[in-house]
Amino acid sequence: MSFRKRNVGLSGGPGPGSPNTPSTPSHRETPAGVRPSPLDGRLTTSTGTQSLDNLLAGHAGLALGCSLLLEETGTTDYTGALLRYYAAEGVVQKHAVHVVGVGEQWGRELPGVVVGGKEDGEGGKVKGDKEKMKIAWRYERLGEHGAGGVGSRAPPPPDRTPPPSTLGSPQPQPFRHTYDLTTRLPLPSPTSLTYHPLSPAPSTSPFTQILTSLTHSLSTSPPTSIHRLLIPSLLSPFLYPPHASYPTHILQFLHSLRALLRRYSTRLSAMLSLPLTLYPRSSGLVRWMEILSDGVIELVPFPHRVDTGPGLTAGAKEEEKPLGMVRVHVLPVVGERGGAGGGDDLAFTVSRRRFVIGLFSLPPVEGDGEAQRGEGEEAKKGKVDIEF
Repeated sequence: MSFRKRNVGLSGGPGPGSPNTPSTPSHRETPAGVRPSPLDGRLTTSTGTQSLDNLLAGHAGLALGCSLLLEETGTTDYTGALLRYYAAEGVVQKHAVHVVGVGEQWGRELPGVVVGGKEDGEGGKVKGDKEKMKIAWRYERLGEHGAGGVGSRAPPPPDRTPPPSTLGSPQPQPFRHTYDLTTRLPLPSPTSLTYHPLSPAPSTSPFTQILTSLTHSLSTSPPTSIHRLLIPSLLSPFLYPPHASYPTHILQFLHSLRALLRRYSTRLSAMLSLPLTLYPRSSGLVRWMEILSDGVIELVPFPHRVDTGPGLTAGAKEEEKPLGMVRVHVLPVVGERGGAGGGDDLAFTVSRRRFVIGLFSLPPVEGDGEAQRGEGEEAKKGKVDIEF
């Protein structure tokens, strides 16, 4: 026997018209230059280089709360170009950019934004993108299988932010911009760049004041602000005092920086460069620095100009030939789960207008064509001999 009235619903909650009905929470807008990862939804920001974003384990950018250590052998400074792209993207997106160890002259050399936001070979294919079948944005950003670099299924397609529903609303800021190394980025006034000098006192760590200033900036800024930390040429004698390379100083700094990144995991990211010619990877100090970094990528420039075959992109010019190899040792987020780098052979090229990382393949050796033709003739003869 039922004691419930027939005309009363099972759920005793208030109806849709009741004043006690909880209102639907409004969608929280992400800051400019930040979007969720197509893999796990964590917030990511662009490094300013599309091919480097595609390399970072399919997240289509550098995950906030992570650090990326760029190593380079030789006397070149190709990692400096990647750091400038990273800083320029932060300035354009109105992020707080913190630069360690260098002066204002370094900030005046940031590359300018390409007019129109597109350039030949990278981010192009506008006509083809319009003709592609429209699929769900989550799977579209994953790209086609087998077309990407290490740790990534494929390079994500160009940004397709849906148009605003209201006609009078402003256009959304693009996630990534394209830059030209031959032009200079006009810095706004007041600028979002903050330069942190090193302490020359030998009795204290040169990184103590940097951590204090960075922590104060993060704690006093709005909770939606995004911060980028750049450390060019870490431990270089040209910029750092000799006692900066003491393990008690540099390792403690990286350990504190890692804790700061985890504390502000939705607001802070960092990119560092290290000259391996002065501090080789075989040393224990560099090994510990790599352990305390979320991602480690090494650039190995070629010792001289060699014939490396076709360029990394279709229709590449002579100045866009590969200049060195790229070794991925650890990728952010993946490294914490026990993953490592490796995979396909990658190379990089720096042209007058862009920095590209792509698949590398050696050109055919001279004489291989004749040998292949000779093998073909022998195969034909053998085929004729066995025919009856």
